[in-house]
Amino acid sequence: REKLQDHKIVLASGSPRRQQFLRELDVPFEVRLKDVEEIYPDTLQGAEITDFLAELKAKSMDDTLSDDEILITSDTIVWYNGKALGKPKDHDDAFAMLKALSGNTHEVITSVCIKNLDKTQVFNETTKVTFNTLSDDEIKYYLDNYKPFDKAGSYGIQEWIGLVAIAKIEGSYANVVGMPVDKVYQHLSKFA
Repeated sequence: REKLQDHKIVLASGSPRRQQFLRELDVPFEVRLKDVEEIYPDTLQGAEITDFLAELKAKSMDDTLSDDEILITSDTIVWYNGKALGKPKDHDDAFAMLKALSGNTHEVITSVCIKNLDKTQVFNETTKVTFNTLSDDEIKYYLDNYKPFDKAGSYGIQEWIGLVAIAKIEGSYANVVGMPVDKVYQHLSKFA
């Protein structure tokens, strides 16, 4: 907190999970949102996608930053079978995603961009998640009761599905929730 006392932290994310993480870090911040069309070159793979999108979101905020502000943007995808699974388009898309992830291992990749008017840092974290096999009824139950349509890969590990479907995770749990908080803390400490 003392290192950041001369700076204002701006989080450009509407994600309640990312906002909660920053609150838990005991870092005062404000939320500033701007709609960004999340389109990336189709040649990008894995973390290249999230790095690109986190930086794209940050660049879109350039004209809103003042000298004493540090901006944090982030992007998360589920990477499975050489494909990025973002937020589902609808219920059927969410069902198809969870059906594909069922009984398999995928990666959750989150990139974070921290920037001020002088410098920009982009870093990422990858966590491997292995799902138990889910029945169609279990997938429908989860979708109907938890409506995870705002989440990459159509699930939130902190919800019911995380208790019954996750067989194993390798890496950062917080990253799967939405932000590699330990890395954000380390980078912010050095950034100020």
